[in-house]
Amino acid sequence: MKILLMGNPNVGKSVIFSRLTGVHVVASNYPGTTVSYTRGFMKLGEETAEVVDVPGTYTLEPTSEAEEVALRMLDTGDLVINVVDATNLERNLYLTLQLLERGIPVVVALNIWDDTKHRGIHIDLDKLRQFLGVPVIPTVAVTGEGMKELVENIPQAISPDTPIRSRDERWATIGNITDQVQHVAHRHHTWLERLADASVKPLTGGIIALAVLASAFVVIRFIGESLIGYVLDPLFNTLWAPVLLKLSHLMGGTGFVHDIVIGRITGGEVNFVESFGLLSSGLYVPFAMVLPYIISFYLVLGLLEDIGYLPRLAVLMDTIMHRLGLHGYAIIPTLLGLGCNVPAILATRILESKRERFIAATLISIAVPCAALQAMIFGLVGQHGVQYVALVYGTLFIVWVILGIILNRFVKGFSPELLIEIPPYRLPPWRTVLKKLWMRTYGFLVEAVPIILGAVLVINILYILGVFGAIANFTAPVVTGLLGLPKEAVAALVIGFLRKDVALGMLAPLALSANQLVVGSVVLAMFFPCIATFVVFLRELGAVNMLKAAAIMIVSALLVGGILNLIL
Repeated sequence: MKILLMGNPNVGKSVIFSRLTGVHVVASNYPGTTVSYTRGFMKLGEETAEVVDVPGTYTLEPTSEAEEVALRMLDTGDLVINVVDATNLERNLYLTLQLLERGIPVVVALNIWDDTKHRGIHIDLDKLRQFLGVPVIPTVAVTGEGMKELVENIPQAISPDTPIRSRDERWATIGNITDQVQHVAHRHHTWLERLADASVKPLTGGIIALAVLASAFVVIRFIGESLIGYVLDPLFNTLWAPVLLKLSHLMGGTGFVHDIVIGRITGGEVNFVESFGLLSSGLYVPFAMVLPYIISFYLVLGLLEDIGYLPRLAVLMDTIMHRLGLHGYAIIPTLLGLGCNVPAILATRILESKRERFIAATLISIAVPCAALQAMIFGLVGQHGVQYVALVYGTLFIVWVILGIILNRFVKGFSPELLIEIPPYRLPPWRTVLKKLWMRTYGFLVEAVPIILGAVLVINILYILGVFGAIANFTAPVVTGLLGLPKEAVAALVIGFLRKDVALGMLAPLALSANQLVVGSVVLAMFFPCIATFVVFLRELGAVNMLKAAAIMIVSALLVGGILNLIL
């Protein structure tokens, strides 16, 4: 059996999908489009049923590519679970009636049921079931309430004999249904609802946004630095360093294999950043320098997502983002880019046009440093003072704005208006937040650790073979003349293609001044993204757009680096 989850955008379809299928799911693009959907499997009695999370749609009369895909997918299913927002019954029932008119078996999940009592909304479930002629199950997807009853009613899904109505007749029927099954009582707004209203108004919303983002920045740094200072550094220095020193002694303390596996040992101590061995820097960089900030960033991002703040931030950012050729929802992949550029590029799929996706992906690749790179910026540049860290971020922000304005002017295409549902504020269960954090952190480790170990291995081999020396001599006029960096920094720029945090770490042994570190950090951030991001960029936007973006990256990185060198 193939079960389709269908409903308006932001009614909780994806959460219900997760409840039904667990975590073993497959995400795919619908053939011939960039519209993505997710499918998984669930046990239904003794059988296994396929469950498909269909792109959100308001109607079966398509007005966008996503709605066209939803209509096409409807013909492939055996049964539909129609997810309805119980707090917005009138709008949601339009799609419900259209589904019933198609003659496909339907069961209705009346989701966000907990919010109806908060808003003074009373729904007569028995009457609603009579009007629709199908099972109607109240659910609260975030807590799992009603999910067992929903699954038990899937075999009871039926296709009632529903007449086909015109658009006006359909709305008249919906009005009659809501009048008879729904009663709204007067009640005063709670403080949470008043906060929700203030969050989207320009003045108060701007103040709240600054407070939220500043608090998030402080919390991310506090959690990340605490994990490093009190947990991971002590573990590496007290437990792992003695193991490496003993292993180094057994391997003779030097040699080709020793330098690759252990790295360079100076003064009888292991410098985990500078030694550059597979078992030293290869493990210390991802686990002790990068992972703490990944954990803290994704924890804060997950909370902001589940509380319901990010859609409000999108509304606030809409005017600014339009000047960059985007709409406000592009702030979501931009914020994801502060964690990792790979999911950020993938998240540009939520944008409507190819033009928007190209602009957003290019800006993310050039001006949005990932958490791994940020960890190194804080660690290296921050040693010279917070003002230098601010200079790096300020420069990247200015680049993001100016480059966005330029791309908006010269990239052809259109940017549609922002159409977004704003959910109410709600406190998410910690189990859900932590589960999402674990999935994202695990994904980072699976993707990052092999690349970092591979980068360290390649760096050592190329260094020993003298390749970096040859490249350094060839590019010295640009690196030393234009950017004001020593020619040894070429190795870092090249390795930035494999992993930017590793590349920035390579600047540490060069004894650069604070100003040089600022230039090096900015150029590395703007230069080619890591190879994983590059591959995703190629897959999502094609070879031509990838080459265009690469050319923009090279020109803008050298131009901004040169200007910074002159100013500083």
